[in-house]
Amino acid sequence: MAVSVEGTVLWEPSDELQEHSSMRQYMRWLEQTRGLHFASYAALWQWSVDDIAGFWSSLVTFFDVRLSGTAAQVLSSRDMPGARWFAGTELNYAQHVFRNATSSHPALIFQSERQTAQEISWDEFQHKVGAVANALRDLGVVSGDRVVAFVGNIPEAVTAFLACASLGAIWSSCSPDFGSPSVIDRFAQIAPKILFAVDGYHYGGKAFDKRTVVAELQRALPTLERTVLIPQGAFGTDTSELPNTLPWSELLTTEGELRFEPVPFEHPLWVLYSSGTTGLPKPIVHGHGGILLEHLKSVSLQLDLKAGDRFFWFTTTGWMMWNFLLGGLLVGATILLYDGSAGWPDMNVLWEFAQNTAMTCFGTSAAYITACQAAGITPGNYYDLSRLRAIGVTGSPLSVEGFQWVYTAVKSDIWLSSVSGGTDLCTAFVGGSPLLPVRAGEIQCRCLGAQVAAFDEGGRPLVDEPGELVITAPMPSMPLFFWNDPEDRRYRESYFDTFPGVWRHGDWVKITSHGGVVIYGRSDATINRMGIRMGTSEIYRAVDELPEVHDSLVVDLEGLQGASYMPLFVVLTAGAVLDEVLTAKIKAHIRRTLSPRHVPDAIFALPELPRTHNGKKVEVPVKKILMGVPVTKAANPDSLSNPAALQPFVDLAASLPR
Repeated sequence: MAVSVEGTVLWEPSDELQEHSSMRQYMRWLEQTRGLHFASYAALWQWSVDDIAGFWSSLVTFFDVRLSGTAAQVLSSRDMPGARWFAGTELNYAQHVFRNATSSHPALIFQSERQTAQEISWDEFQHKVGAVANALRDLGVVSGDRVVAFVGNIPEAVTAFLACASLGAIWSSCSPDFGSPSVIDRFAQIAPKILFAVDGYHYGGKAFDKRTVVAELQRALPTLERTVLIPQGAFGTDTSELPNTLPWSELLTTEGELRFEPVPFEHPLWVLYSSGTTGLPKPIVHGHGGILLEHLKSVSLQLDLKAGDRFFWFTTTGWMMWNFLLGGLLVGATILLYDGSAGWPDMNVLWEFAQNTAMTCFGTSAAYITACQAAGITPGNYYDLSRLRAIGVTGSPLSVEGFQWVYTAVKSDIWLSSVSGGTDLCTAFVGGSPLLPVRAGEIQCRCLGAQVAAFDEGGRPLVDEPGELVITAPMPSMPLFFWNDPEDRRYRESYFDTFPGVWRHGDWVKITSHGGVVIYGRSDATINRMGIRMGTSEIYRAVDELPEVHDSLVVDLEGLQGASYMPLFVVLTAGAVLDEVLTAKIKAHIRRTLSPRHVPDAIFALPELPRTHNGKKVEVPVKKILMGVPVTKAANPDSLSNPAALQPFVDLAASLPR
C-alpha cells in the first residue's frame, strides 16, 4: 500500500455490509414506522440532532426499552446543564442485559496472564449475579447506596457491577494498579458502604500484593461496613489486617432469584472520575436510562454489534471503556475480558487472544497501535483473524501512519472505527458508521444524537479548520451531576464557562467538509494517558511531596509522533541535583501514589517556571510552545511575571520530533 496522507480512503463498506447493518435496519424502520426517509448517513445525523426528542424516543421503541410509567415529555428542556429526560418513567439497566440470556453463546470470555481463555455461560453468569445481589441485599445494601471496587478486569467485577445495578445501588471502580492516595481521593468523595477488592494482581509476569493497600482503603473510608475480598492467587490467605472482610466465595452461596428494582430513568448507575487541572477528581454521576439508551445506540448502530458477536476492548476498570465494553451485553454480544499487560510476553499476546476467541471486534487504544507499529509486528501474517471484522481505536489521536499500519500489518479488508469521546459522557460522540468509508487520520463521522461542532474563540462554527470541540444540544448520557457539588457549581465551571449553554469538551477538533472528524488532542492542560485522564494537580501533589522538589509543571503532548509524550519540569530545592537517582525516585513515587500510566516520559530541571502575575502556572501556553506554536502566538508575555522563563521551552521544542 502506498504511503497515505490525511484523508486518503483506506476502506469502503461493501454493499452487503451496509445492507445487513443495524444502521440500515434502523433507517428502514424509521421509513416504515415514522415515514422518515434518509438517503445518507449525513441526512440521518442531521435529523437526529435537529429533532433530538424524536430521535431518542425512536430508540426507545426500536430497541424495545422497557420503560414503565409515562413521560410527559421526552426532554423537559434543551438547556445545558439542566436537561431532564423521560421524567416519570422507571427501568433498570441490568434487566436489559439479562433479557439477552441464551444458550447459543457465552456471556463472557475471560483470559489473564495466568489463565487461558475461560467461557462463562449466560446461565452461570445470571446465577452468580443473582447470588451476589441477594448477598448484598442481606448485607443491608439498598437503592442509592454506593458500592466501590478496587478490582482488575475480571469476571467478578462485571458480576458485582450488575448485582449492584439490579438493586439500584451505585457502582464505582478503580484499577488495582492505582496507588492508594488516588483511590482514596476518588472513593472517599462518595462515602461507600461496601468495598469489593482483589488481594493482588498480575502484570507483566510479576505479582503485586495489594492487601496493604486494601487495609489503607478500609482505614480511609469510615462509611465502609463490609469488604469483599476476591483472591487472585499467590498472595496467601492471611486477612487478619482486614477487619469486617468476607471472601467472594461466601457471596456465591446465597440463594434466591435475580430480581430487578425499578428505578427512575435518571437514577444514578455509576460514578466515574475525570480530572481537570485543579482540585480532586470530578465524581461524575451517570443514570440508568441515559447510559442504557446511549450504549444501545453506540454498540448497535455505530459499531454494528449484534447478538453472538465477540466484543473486546483492552481496558481496565479505571477507564470508562470498561463501562462501555459492558454495553455489548445489551445487544447480546459476548464480551471478552483480558487482565494483564498488552505487551507481555510480547506485543502479539492480544492478537493471539483475538485468534483463539474468534473475536469479531477488537477495541484498543491509539497508544497500543503505535506500540505494535514500533515493535514491527505483523499479526495478520501469523494469526487467523478471519472472524475479525472491526478494530476500534480510542484514547488519543491515531496518526495517519497508525491507520496505515492496521491495513498493511493486520488486515486489508477491515473496518477501522476510530472513536473519541470521554469519561464525562461515557461514550464516543464522534466515531464509526458502517455506511461510510475510512479515511487515514480521520474519524468517520459525528455520532447520531451528538450535535458536535468546532468553535472558534468567538463561538462561531468552523469547517475544515481546527477549533474547540463543543456539543450544542443535550445528550441523555451527560452527567446527572457531580457528587458533592452544591448548585452544580463545579459542573458548570467544567464545561459551560467558555460558551454559556454549550458544552466545551476541551479537545481540538476539525470537522471536515465531507463530515469526517480529526482530533488533535486536548486543548486544555488535562493529562490524557491511554484514555485515563488525570488532573495536573494530582501529579503536582505527588511530586511536590518529595523534599528535593520545590515546584513542578507537567504537560501531555498528545499527538506527537502519534503517541502521548509527557515531560515533567521541576524546580529543585537548594543543593538537589537531577541525576539518575533522583529521576528514578520521582518516577517511582508517581508510579506508587498515582499509577504507572502517569509516569513522565522525561524529567527536566529548570531554574524557574513561568507564572502569571497572580502566581498561576501557565500550562496551556507551555503545551502550545512544545507542540510547535510560535511563542508570540502561544503566550502573552505581558501577562507573565517572568516571561524569560518561557525560553527553555522554546529551546526544547526545537529538539522534539514532529
